[in-house]
Amino acid sequence: MSEYRIEKDSMGDVKVPAKAYYGAQTQRAVENFPISGWTLPPALIHAMGWVKHACAVANRDLGKLTGTGKNPLSDQQVEALLNAAIEVREGKYDGEFPIDVFQTGSGTSSNMNVNEVISNRAIEILGGDRFVQAKPVHPNDHVNMGQSTNDTFPTAIHVAVAMQIENHLLPALENLHESLSKKAMEWDKIIKIGRTHLMDATPLRLGQEFGGFARQIELSIERARVAQDAVLELPVGGTAVGTGINTHPEFSKRVAVELATGTGIPFVEAVNHFEANAQRDGLVQCHGILKTIANTLFNVSNNIRWLGSGPRCGFFEVVLPDRQPGSSIMPGKVNPVMCESMMQVCARVIGNDGTITMSGATGGNFQLNIMMPVMGQTTLESIRLLASSCDAFVEFCSDGLEANEEACNASVEQSLSMCTSLNPLIGYDKAAAMAKEAFKSGKTIRELAKEQGEIAETDLNKALDPWRMTFPHE
Repeated sequence: MSEYRIEKDSMGDVKVPAKAYYGAQTQRAVENFPISGWTLPPALIHAMGWVKHACAVANRDLGKLTGTGKNPLSDQQVEALLNAAIEVREGKYDGEFPIDVFQTGSGTSSNMNVNEVISNRAIEILGGDRFVQAKPVHPNDHVNMGQSTNDTFPTAIHVAVAMQIENHLLPALENLHESLSKKAMEWDKIIKIGRTHLMDATPLRLGQEFGGFARQIELSIERARVAQDAVLELPVGGTAVGTGINTHPEFSKRVAVELATGTGIPFVEAVNHFEANAQRDGLVQCHGILKTIANTLFNVSNNIRWLGSGPRCGFFEVVLPDRQPGSSIMPGKVNPVMCESMMQVCARVIGNDGTITMSGATGGNFQLNIMMPVMGQTTLESIRLLASSCDAFVEFCSDGLEANEEACNASVEQSLSMCTSLNPLIGYDKAAAMAKEAFKSGKTIRELAKEQGEIAETDLNKALDPWRMTFPHE
């Protein structure tokens, strides 16, 4: 068999790889955009399969595919189209989508790539020759019926993003929350010194500190659900500019219902198709929330990195699992690699938000945003990185954390901020003077207070009990 076959489109002949399921329009895009070598994420290709299947179901049930229009299909042909779309959404043809991310801003090239693959695969399922020029299951007339790239491509982005949040990011955040919550409970009796401005503060319990981290992740879970809500409205049915030309009046709603039923995610028809076609504000909102989650994860991982610093010249209040040698020159050195990995992921996601913001603000001209492929790729990258980072952090770091109770206890009595609990007994000014004197003399607050003799020993012991300092009391 020859290395290439010749296909024809409205612009003439095109040499297409002989065995490819895609056709002329895909090949033209491959040749036009030799930019990055980054193809669309598989999650977005699979979402296109979901959308094409839902559109075909709606058109079948409305009698459009088998109606009296141009080249009506038989029931068998419709079934083959549906099965081909299912195979695409299941990832069976991921190698058939070679177009670069940095392509036409509407995603038309990739939409036609999907149409061509589904068309040719449907013909093959029917036992026909998928290389024939006259397609009995046509990529435009049938696979793309009632659709434009301008509404189906952003619909696929929304579907992909919502599904990735549901199936990957939320479970990963829930896993991290559970891991940190367990540590908070395990370490509830361990007293340590607090730090504000990186300076000594009043005592708290190590479990309380990790309980704060766990709450940060719990809030991130809530934010991830809000991020998902931002993309639940689907543009499908607006076709070219939002008017719905060439669609049945019930088409949009039926597609949304089919996608909601199939994915278990409550997708709905867009309230206003002109807004839904033209703007990607929901995606901008979604990624802005992902950025907030990245901020949180950066903070939590960085704090754990600091708490594990040492082992002799840092805090070393928690012991991080040893994962790998930390230096090519310093024997025995072990670094907080999982914390650093997560921090780099978060930096990437925070940077990605600039791409999304710029694309949303400048790309939505009149009836179409023309920055959609990079918006889809970037958002899905952020979700994938955040989810994978959380999973790795739990497996290789947080689940294996150990408390260094000795290090936690050692700094408590030495803290000058212990004088805070003496404020009700001697007043702020005298307590401040005592802290300065203790620092100058090298004595503890307890030692100095005993020497000065202003406070009865019973009251002093009660006031300087570190455990009592970790919760409100009368």
